Amino acid sequence: MTRHLLISGHVQGVGFRDFMLRRARALGVTGWVRNRMDGSVEAVVQGSADAVDQIIALARQGPRSAHVTAVRVSNVDGQFTAFEMRATE
Repeated sequence: MTRHLLISGHVQGVGFRDFMLRRARALGVTGWVRNRMDGSVEAVVQGSADAVDQIIALARQGPRSAHVTAVRVSNVDGQFTAFEMRATE
């Protein structure tokens, strides 16, 4: 299962990408995460249905200092072998 996430709120400058990186690797999820110029965080997550559901639930919470107001989830294609942090786009 592969999903694209667009996470809005106070999500930059709070360690959100590191949070996603650690959680994704712990769950065995592959894909990537990056900050966007508009202040949101974007991620693609791939793995078992259970692992992807768990990482989406974690994205809705974020790290302690974040304030997530929305997570838009959509289907996407792709093949990933690891979870990485990408440059801001």
